[in-house]
Amino acid sequence: MKKLESSLQNMVLVLVLTALVMSGILALVNHITEGPISQQKEKSLADGIKAVMGGGELSVTANDTISADMDKDGKEDTFIIHKAAAADGKELGAAVESTTQGFGGDFKILVGFDADGTILGYTILETTETPGLGAKADTWFQKGQKGDIIGKSPKQELAVKKDGGEVDAITASTITSKAFLKAVNQAYMAYTKGAADAKTEATKLNKQ
Repeated sequence: MKKLESSLQNMVLVLVLTALVMSGILALVNHITEGPISQQKEKSLADGIKAVMGGGELSVTANDTISADMDKDGKEDTFIIHKAAAADGKELGAAVESTTQGFGGDFKILVGFDADGTILGYTILETTETPGLGAKADTWFQKGQKGDIIGKSPKQELAVKKDGGEVDAITASTITSKAFLKAVNQAYMAYTKGAADAKTEATKLNKQ
């Protein structure tokens, strides 16, 4: 077999062929892993919903997406409301996905509310906060911890003590604490907005 001449044209050809082969391999790997990754995300979300709603047997009866400009800054945020019911069909409330901007980037949480809007629990879905500081939000605001928000209602907006609120901020991480509470407050607003819209729609249907 004749050896390829070491020329610019041949070098470019080899690079192009190598890039095509690598692209094909990456596409194949992505296709193979896409399914398992998607299934893992679904399982993590399902486990998260169960945890923030207080545990126990429950079922998700609806997954509503709401877009609203909570900050009144002209930019709409998207919230996903997972309505939950007990085994006997009794409505338990909902788990709400809420995203805001933290110190290191997007900060996405899942907050559970009962029918009255009281916080049942929360979990962090995604965060790019600094490990050891901002990442403490995963436990800092849980029941019995220093910044405990469980059992509170964001009907009166939750805020850190530095801003006149009642919640202790994470030590040396006030920005993350504010971002977290903002995500919780907005989740509550989305939840109540969703409930109000549902009642309005039901009223319209009843009048027809």
